[in-house]
Formats: sequence, structure tokens, C-alpha cells
Amino acid sequence: MTCHVVQFFGGIGSWAAAQRVVAEHGTRDVVLLFADTLVEDEDLYRFLDDAAEQIGVPVTRVADGRTPFEVFRQRRFLGNARLAPCSDLLKQRPCRRWLETHTDLADTVLHIGIDWSEERRAPAVVRGWVPWTVSFPIRDSPHLTKEQMLDAARAAGLEPPRLYALGFAHNNCGSLCVRGGQNHWAHVLEVFPERYAQAEHEEQRLRAELGSVAMLRDRTGGLSRPLTLTEFRERQENRVPEPQKG
Repeated sequence: MTCHVVQFFGGIGSWAAAQRVVAEHGTRDVVLLFADTLVEDEDLYRFLDDAAEQIGVPVTRVADGRTPFEVFRQRRFLGNARLAPCSDLLKQRPCRRWLETHTDLADTVLHIGIDWSEERRAPAVVRGWVPWTVSFPIRDSPHLTKEQMLDAARAAGLEPPRLYALGFAHNNCGSLCVRGGQNHWAHVLEVFPERYAQAEHEEQRLRAELGSVAMLRDRTGGLSRPLTLTEFRERQENRVPEPQKG
């Protein structure tokens, strides 16, 4: 029997992908594979447990044992929107090791929750998982929006991960994703100021070791330079609120 491994990382896309995999293949040969970065929002774990019970398949957890900032420090490189080694080292590699140990390459399909709106990502993902066979269940029709997936989870008796209700586009790394741009980090500062402060502290520690590095970029005036979380926070705190209309 073919082993169907779903990358089950806590996002609503991975849940929707699992629904389609189970609907087509049943639960007997399905694995819900979760790579833990150790900095996830606590509600992600609650959702994984609830979703696993609803699906009827336990979560299989793997972990590298390091956090993203520990990876950056050991690699002497601060992740950013262009390059984030944490994704490879903390998610892909632990999952690959599990696949190599527990499955047969010739009879395994890896299912990933990329939907139709993220089509551009698919080729790189397929290349990244060579030689494993990769499937994107929610890329196919019927096409669902993220809101429709969240509604489907509620209809199945699940409370979606809280980061979505708090206005975040994804449910990973406890909102502290280094791939996020300025709008994302402004939202982190507003919703989770203590988490922002933690990331700011970690960035400053790395700058003390590596020099003028930062997760964000300032492109004011057509020039590009590192924009630290400290400087970005100070800008946000000094912003003049826009007058309300009406």
C-alpha cells in the first residue's frame, strides 16, 4: 500500500490537504508529519491535537532540536525574506530524515498544503523534495480560499488556530517568521509586543556578532539598507495616526 505523508505543520492549508487525502485514500496509510520549530504559538499544538482527533490519525512529530535564532547563530547568518535557512534545517531536513527511515521511496507520496493561489511556489517545492513524489491536494479543483478552509474546519467542529483570527496570514513560528515584511512585523508589534521584543533582542545579539545585518530592508529613496527591528519599532511608535474620516 502507498504511504501518504501529509506535511501537517499547523496551517489551515495542511489541514485542508489532509481532508482530501483521507477522503481519497482513507486513514490506514496516512501519516500527519509535523516538524516542530520549538517556537510555535501554543494554540498551534491545540489545533494539531484537535485536528488529529477529527481526522482519525495521530500526529507524528519530528524536531531538529534548535530554534530559528539558534540556527542563525550557529550558521552565522540572519534569516530574512530572501533567504531563511531555518525552513530547510528545522522543517525539511527532519522530515526528510523521517521519510528515509520510515518509508519506501518507491511507494510514498508527500502531500503539501500549497493551494491554487500559490502555484508559483510548486516547482521549487517539487525540486526541493527530489527524489520523493510530491502532491498538492488543494491545488486542484474545487479551489478554496483560506476563509473557506477556515469555515470548513469550523463546520467539522474545529476551532481554527488563533493566529488567523488575530490577523496573521500564516500559523507558523509563533508569528515570528523572518520571511515576513514590514507590514507583517508591524502587526507582530501591535498584537504580540513581547514576542516582537524577543525577536528584537535576538537580532541585536546577532548584530553584535555579525555586524550590520537585519531581517528587514529600508528602500527609502531608491536605496536599500538593513532596517533593524529596533529602528522599525521606533518608527512605528513615532508615527502620527491618520485622521479619521467622517
